[in-house]
Amino acid sequence: MLFSESEYKSRVKKTKKRMEKAGIDVLMSTHPANMNYLTGYDGWSFYVHQCVLVSLDQEEPVWIGRNMDANAAKVTTYLSSENIRNYADDYVHSPIGKHPVDYMVDVIEEKGWEDKTIGLEMDQFYFTHKTYEILAENLSKAEFKDANLLVAMVRQIKSAQEIEFMKKAGKIAEKVMQTGIESVGVGVRECDAAAEISKAQISGTDDFGGDYPAIVPLMPAGDGIDAPHLTWSDRKYEKNEPIILELSGCYNRYHAPMARTVYLGEPPKRMKEITEIVVEGLEETLDFIKPGVTCEAVEEKWRNSIAKGELVDASRLGYSFGLNYPPDWGEQTASMRPHDKTVLKENMTFHLIPIIWQDDIGFEMSSAIRVTEDGCEEFYDFPKKLFTK
Repeated sequence: MLFSESEYKSRVKKTKKRMEKAGIDVLMSTHPANMNYLTGYDGWSFYVHQCVLVSLDQEEPVWIGRNMDANAAKVTTYLSSENIRNYADDYVHSPIGKHPVDYMVDVIEEKGWEDKTIGLEMDQFYFTHKTYEILAENLSKAEFKDANLLVAMVRQIKSAQEIEFMKKAGKIAEKVMQTGIESVGVGVRECDAAAEISKAQISGTDDFGGDYPAIVPLMPAGDGIDAPHLTWSDRKYEKNEPIILELSGCYNRYHAPMARTVYLGEPPKRMKEITEIVVEGLEETLDFIKPGVTCEAVEEKWRNSIAKGELVDASRLGYSFGLNYPPDWGEQTASMRPHDKTVLKENMTFHLIPIIWQDDIGFEMSSAIRVTEDGCEEFYDFPKKLFTK
């Protein structure tokens, strides 16, 4: 286990408090990050159906997954053997009409939870329409409630050890971004640069290794500079084109994302001007952040700062992040944008990522931070500037 048993139990206790407040008796958590957070479970098994059941009338959660993944649950979780339940392999892509959720229903009925109010993560990547159909058909006495962000809201405030993991991810991010900047260049294939970046992400530092990030290297360039979620191709970089690198270090599933912009050649005057405005605006915004201010106030500070340079950022400024699995390192909870009245608290963590596009000019530069007792601090130390080659 990566954390102490007492920390896992504290997380479960906080989750149960939210369940009670929401009128939920049993929570079915299918998001792999939530499963990890509540039990410690870690494995590349989220392509098949799995879940963690948390019930108000049972101290420990119940892990349910494929039989071949039960050993991973025994290795990585704090759960006792009776709370690690696994379904046979003939439930997987079954030719005989069996479905893993059928087994989950059986466990719920065995526990006497079939007539309870059950919370479901209805808008998560790994909760399917078929899952809901099977649950609704077989648990007709149950009441279902949407508990989509219930665990994510508990995850917002990080423990001391989680922060340490994210600091290590930040050290990896420094190496990863430096590798990315060094790897791109005129005549270099995008895929070759991506390969070097991925190697740096996984090898980590001399002191500790890295993990696979929840998002692959994002590397829009040239004509695709205004498409921030492009990855790479076998195209060769050309002279006088910008490249955006949005990368992350990852340690034990905890992230530290970073974005920087590289220009191959002499950058246009307007791009230099935009860089100065964004750097100044981001620094002013970081100085503004502290416990007690709201997400919308942080975004307003940023918006007003760049307005002095006649810039407009139409996207949200930032979002909460931390522990996660593909396809996203964001927590889907608080965002620094208008109307988000989330009050910042110590050890909340955010990725602030200004994105400015003007005609064929694109610029990104980000900062991953934690809210401290009286301000904020970044998870890495890396120059905030436009890089040129």
